[in-house]
Amino acid sequence: QVHLVESGGGLVQAGGSLRLSCAASGMIISINTMGWYRQAPGKQRELVAGISSGGSTNYADSVKGRFTISRDNAKNTVYLQMNTLKPEDTAVYYCNVRGLYERLSKSFDSWGQGTQVTVSS
Repeated sequence: QVHLVESGGGLVQAGGSLRLSCAASGMIISINTMGWYRQAPGKQRELVAGISSGGSTNYADSVKGRFTISRDNAKNTVYLQMNTLKPEDTAVYYCNVRGLYERLSKSFDSWGQGTQVTVSS
């Protein structure tokens, strides 16, 4: 099994910054992609940012230029630096990690527990 633990959420005023972290643990052989999703009340979960094993990134249009995703392969950790936060960024943020685990190289698709980000106006 692969488990993800998130940290870094909280309450911040509009225009402020937060950095989310997500650490993966378990019998991991390799990690392919890591990403961040968010879900606001009454809305479906959406992709915020993703990063591949090669370092390629993609972002939702709503966060381009404000958010930056990065990863530390040695620590099996993904980060999301969120700057110039807006009230519409308020949501529960979930990290997602996909890759291979165990000796038989089984695939996994794991989700973090979610961390609340609240941006006040």
